[in-house]
Parts: sequence; structure tokens; C-alpha cells
Amino acid sequence: MAASHTLWMGLVLLGVLGVLQTRAQAQPSLQPNFQQDKFLGRWFTSGLASNSSWFREKKKVLSMCTSVVAPTADGGFNLTSTFLRKDQCETRTLLLQPAGPPGCYSYTSPHWGMVHEVSVVETDYEEYALLYTHAESTKGLGGQDFRMATLYSRVQSPRPEVKEKFSTFAKAQGFTEDAIVFLPQTDKCMEEHN
Repeated sequence: MAASHTLWMGLVLLGVLGVLQTRAQAQPSLQPNFQQDKFLGRWFTSGLASNSSWFREKKKVLSMCTSVVAPTADGGFNLTSTFLRKDQCETRTLLLQPAGPPGCYSYTSPHWGMVHEVSVVETDYEEYALLYTHAESTKGLGGQDFRMATLYSRVQSPRPEVKEKFSTFAKAQGFTEDAIVFLPQTDKCMEEHN
């Protein structure tokens, strides 16, 4: 009896350690030698993947938006995004504050009031950037952690290789094919904002 109890406890412990190890591996690494000055400027939000119910409900009506990244005095960013909502252009600015090593930032969601961590996982600065956003669960999200992968592109039509890179990245973060969307282009709200 004691041997089977010990075996059972050992299996439970291995399971817990396996889950902890899997969760730790799920956090993507940061862009090596991230250069904030090269990341500044205009980007198009070309691809998204998320586990949020809001995203699943709205993903078919989302369209590409522009985001302008500008530096702040504390080493962070102002991220100003302009997007189409109910046939009108809306602009929102988030303050991304440094939250660790270069390429890691955080902001507080104006809607949920929770802190989101944003990581620049990979970028070549001239063509694309892969970002990963994570926030711990709150009651407002039904106890589920918020996760999102984002593809930023310097052009409205990213190359197929860039789209494939994003799909591979999103799947590596645990997103399924149906949770990945490439946002359709629109002529509305695409003018440059500084």
C-alpha cells in the first residue's frame, strides 16, 4: 500500500513539474540585443492570434490598423493605434513602460485595469516584428489568462514568408489555426499619424 501511494505521489509530482515546465517554456524569449531606436515609427498590425473570447467573437470584422511607436522620456513607448470601428476612425494611445530587459514592456489595460506584459520576441526592424502579450487572469476574463501574438509589418502586404513566420510563432505559443487571423487591408484610417 505504501509503495503504491509513493508511486502515485511521484506521478502527481512529475505531472505538476511537467505543467510548470510547460508553462515556463510557453513564455517566448526576447529579441536579442533589442534596439529601441530602430523599432520606432509606423507599423501595420497585420496579424493577430488570441485566446480571448472578445477576439473570437470580433475577429471576422477586424481590419488592419496603423500603429506609431514613439519614445517616452522614461525609456518606454507611446503606442498610438488608429483603427476602423463602426465605420469611423478611432485612435488610442497606450503607454508601454519598461518592464525588465530591453524589449520587455508593460501597460495597464484601460478597459480591464489589469497589467499586460508585452515582449518584442523577434524583429528585423525594417520589415516585421513579432510581439507576445500576456496578462494574468482576472474575474473579467473568466479566470483565463489573456494571451495575444501580434504581427507588425512596415508594409500593408507582408510577404508570404513573414506570414508563415507569424503562423509558426503563434502556434508555438499554443494558438490553434482558427485563433490566427491575418487582418484585411483597408484604405480607411491608414493615413500617417505622428
